[in-house]
Amino acid sequence: MTVLRCLVSPVVPLLVVLGSVGLAMASEENEKGFEPIFNGENLDGWVVEGWAPGGPDAYPKRQEKDQIWHVKDGMLVCKGGTYGFLRYDEKLDDFILRLEYRLSPDCNSGVGFRADPFRQGDKLVAPSRGGYEMQILADHGKKPGKGSSGSLYRYLAPSENATRLPGEWNQLEIECRGPRIRITLNGKRIQDVDQTKHKSLREKPLSGYISLQDHRCFIEYRNIRLKEL
Repeated sequence: MTVLRCLVSPVVPLLVVLGSVGLAMASEENEKGFEPIFNGENLDGWVVEGWAPGGPDAYPKRQEKDQIWHVKDGMLVCKGGTYGFLRYDEKLDDFILRLEYRLSPDCNSGVGFRADPFRQGDKLVAPSRGGYEMQILADHGKKPGKGSSGSLYRYLAPSENATRLPGEWNQLEIECRGPRIRITLNGKRIQDVDQTKHKSLREKPLSGYISLQDHRCFIEYRNIRLKEL
C-alpha cells in the first residue's frame, strides 16, 4: 500500500491542474465572439420605452436612483411600477444573446427580440405581438404553457418549465439564425423552433431589436452579452 500511494499521489495534483486548464479553455472558447452590451455603470446604448409615473416623458426628468430602470452594484435593475421596455439600441439580424436574471416573487417580465421599437399607447407593437417575447414568470415548478416561463408568449409553450425559484440567478441564451430560434434556460433547451413550420409565426420578422420588459415588478439582470452571427 505504501508503494502504491507513492506512485499515485504525485499524479493526482497534475490531473487536477490539467482538468482546471481544460475547463478554462472550454469556457473561453464558449464565450468567443461575445461582447458585453451592458457596461455595468449606466444605460448607455439602451433606450427606455413605455409608460412612467407622470407620463412617457418623465424618465429624463427623474434622478437615476429614482428611475424605474437603473444600475446598482454593476447590475441592471428594473424596480417596476409601470409597463414598458428597455431596448438595446441596435437592430439585429442573426445573433446569440446571453444574460442572467434574478426575479422577485410574483414577478412577470420578459425578453423581447426581433421586434420594432415600442410606441407609447400602441400595444400592438409590443414584442409579444410584433416580434417575440420569451416570458419570464415566478412560476417555478408549474406546468409549462403558452404563457409560462420560457414560452414564446402567446404562441408556443416551452418543452419544460426550467425557471428557478425567485431570488436565484437564471442563465438564459436566445439564438436566432434565420427562421430558427433556440432558447436555452439554465442549461436546458426549452425551445427549438423553425418559424416557417408554424402558421402563427410565419410572418414574424427575421430582424429587429432586443428588449427587456418592465411589467410592474422588480427584476435584476447581469452579464448581458451578444454575439452577432
